Amino acid sequence: MIHIETLRVALASLRAHLLRTFLTLLGVIIGVTTVVTVVSIISGLNAYIEERVFTLGADSFVLTKFGIITNRDELMDALRRRDLTLEDLEAVERLCRGCVFIGADIAANRGVSYEGERLSDVPVHGSTANITEVQNLELDGGRFFNEAEEHHSRPVAVIGSDVRDALFPGIDPVGRAVKIDGFPYKVVGLLRKQGTVLGQNLDKTAYIPLPTYQKSFGARRSVNIVIKASGPGTLGPAQEEVRAIMRARRNTPYDAADPFGFVTADALNQLWQQISGGAFALMAFISGISLIVGGIVIMNIMLVSVAERTQEIGVRRALGARRGTIRIQFMMEATLMAAAGGAIGVALGAGVAALVERFSPVPVAIRPQLIFQALLLATLVGVASGLFPSMKAARLQPTEALRSE
Repeated sequence: MIHIETLRVALASLRAHLLRTFLTLLGVIIGVTTVVTVVSIISGLNAYIEERVFTLGADSFVLTKFGIITNRDELMDALRRRDLTLEDLEAVERLCRGCVFIGADIAANRGVSYEGERLSDVPVHGSTANITEVQNLELDGGRFFNEAEEHHSRPVAVIGSDVRDALFPGIDPVGRAVKIDGFPYKVVGLLRKQGTVLGQNLDKTAYIPLPTYQKSFGARRSVNIVIKASGPGTLGPAQEEVRAIMRARRNTPYDAADPFGFVTADALNQLWQQISGGAFALMAFISGISLIVGGIVIMNIMLVSVAERTQEIGVRRALGARRGTIRIQFMMEATLMAAAGGAIGVALGAGVAALVERFSPVPVAIRPQLIFQALLLATLVGVASGLFPSMKAARLQPTEALRSE
């Protein structure tokens, strides 16, 4: 009962100075808002990229000319490498025993048209028929082109849903012919809608057989070789087999770096974690400064409050209030202020994150544990800020407090 009465007195004191209380909490509000907004965006991006961007399975990898480029020096070195060719693909198919599926893909932006309607800059992929075995490509209608169509360089295409909506509104595109840079292709399949990732439209795309692509648009582009191992545990050995095959084909000295690169889901995930980790560190720095400033402001206001209410403290002590009761009261005031600032910050952060998701392609994820952690952080700031003022108030002697002006 004593603590309930102490809480009531603390709430009454805060209500008596609402404007001052709110202004005191601005630092905490800004810090918590930043935490909730940025963590919600990062969590949403992590989940969305893992689901939509990392189309490679845990047992698949890609052999490319470039690999994963993280700086200018790596890019300049990769540009000097030899292109990967269909002969390299055939060698890997013939020699790699740990590779279950081996496909290839090449892409460039092309114009796609149908009866006067035209889409520019459509990513058109030339791929092998088994590309669906190693990438998460699902069909919404029709079929993917087969090995016979690939082998005979048939002019067939599988298009994305946005290409369908733009060129074939209200009609089934399967069986009709589109033109890709002026060359006619029969539509045999429609890809399932995938959405947009970081502003990149995954549904504005088309797939055609790789030999057809090279016959129409030329073969002077490096091929990406997509490989699936027999399981996640065999990914490393399969990758080492491919490395040995390619180094032998390139006559690479034993002490020289690989003249090619690998892309795996794990490597992509690590790269993304580094990027998102940097954003999180920046957020932690900014919000940490805001929370520290907010805590200092709360401490200063509480010290002012102790000075203003010295006589009140003296009266309460003279009437029998214990030091612990006085200390708890001021601790409650500081904690309640910070917790209120945390609640406001959570609401604002959730609102900002919702606006970001609504008016931009960036996904967000507001998780219950994030709200709990933000409120706990704000409460801890209040506890730390109220510690010294509450101890100062509790140490006041009743006689000296009653004599103060």
